[in-house]
Amino acid sequence: MARVALVTGGSRGIGAAISVALKAAGYKVAANYAGNDDAAAAFTKETGIPAYKWSVADYDACAAGIAKVEADLGPIEVVVANAGITRDAPFHKMTPQQWKEVIDTNLTGVFNTVHPIWPGMRDRKFGRVVVISSINGQKGQFAQVNYAATKAGDLGIVKSLAQEGARAGITANAICPGYIATEMVMAVPEKVRESIIAQIPAGRLGEAAEIARCVVFLVSDDAGFINGSTISANGGQFFV
Repeated sequence: MARVALVTGGSRGIGAAISVALKAAGYKVAANYAGNDDAAAAFTKETGIPAYKWSVADYDACAAGIAKVEADLGPIEVVVANAGITRDAPFHKMTPQQWKEVIDTNLTGVFNTVHPIWPGMRDRKFGRVVVISSINGQKGQFAQVNYAATKAGDLGIVKSLAQEGARAGITANAICPGYIATEMVMAVPEKVRESIIAQIPAGRLGEAAEIARCVVFLVSDDAGFINGSTISANGGQFFV
């Protein structure tokens, strides 16, 4: 029987690529999204993957949304915490609101997503958790104190969950994408994009599908002994 996978932020960008790749690999996929109803409807129409709307920053909304997914598709055995936002500003100009919004979504949102699913994984003695972090959580980034803090924190979550879940057959791993050719990156001015590419030894931006293939491997049975690890998918831009 096909395993059920939940992908947060799963109807656009890297999340959409992950949702599509998991479906192609035989999973029953639910894609969570926060606000863009038109994009979510278009995604479902194109892929056949159901989209569920809730904010990962809200624990009660997560718990209710996850219950709905499980009622529709079955117990969630794979969760990909991909949802994230940016509120960039140099630190001296960053507001408490900009800090809080990013923390609530990118860091607390991982807790809110995984926590309601975790007991079922422990009971069933199987689970796969993948958190999409970022190269900027590894190396930091100008004007992203809030974002970098959350993405670094996500790596701590993964390392701790790996230790707690291992005896219950649960793995938790992270992926740190570098600069990927998403709508957001492609929308920046060409000169800025060229300056980004100049920093990447591979000489190009990554593709969302390349991140998705990392996820498909990490959630597979073949990756059962990989736990608490971080895959850096950045074209050689940064090494840990």
